[in-house]
Amino acid sequence: MKLIIGLGNPGAKYKETKHNIGFIALDEIAYQLGLAFNKSKFDSVYAEGRIGSEKIILIKPQTYMNDSGRSIRPWMDFYNLSEEDIVVIYDDMDLPTGKIRLRMKGSAGGHNGIKSLIQHIGTQNFNRIRIGVGRPYPDQSVISHVLSGFEKDVHEDMLSAVKVTADAVKYWSEGKTFQDTMTKYN
Repeated sequence: MKLIIGLGNPGAKYKETKHNIGFIALDEIAYQLGLAFNKSKFDSVYAEGRIGSEKIILIKPQTYMNDSGRSIRPWMDFYNLSEEDIVVIYDDMDLPTGKIRLRMKGSAGGHNGIKSLIQHIGTQNFNRIRIGVGRPYPDQSVISHVLSGFEKDVHEDMLSAVKVTADAVKYWSEGKTFQDTMTKYN
């Protein structure tokens, strides 16, 4: 079983923001697999299905970004899963819009959602896919940047990154190691 976790903030106000790229990626994966987010458990909404013979659960924490870990730890405990069985998808300002980066471990790098996950699951060693959202404009705050939508000129780049992320998740869920997935998609 694999848990595919997208980080974001609940509510229509945040739906199309850069900070919600994890939710946007999960929506694409669900769309491609014909799944619906129609269940809730552990302060999250989720969809479940299969990729090949592997059961997958797509999880959108509803705890707001800064407390995402509170939602994920119960999932791991309930299914007795380790860090190798999860992948977390989230926004990264250090990557240009349209780029993705897969990693098996690392610090929070200033991302409060990842900081919460590290705190609640007790390790930095978990699979992650960072999707670039670019840097703020001069005189724009980080909060204003991540809580704004994608500009028209980078919208196609964002959609492309989301589709590549979906491909990487499907590849990994078909039984490939995350190391193999990194080699193919980085």
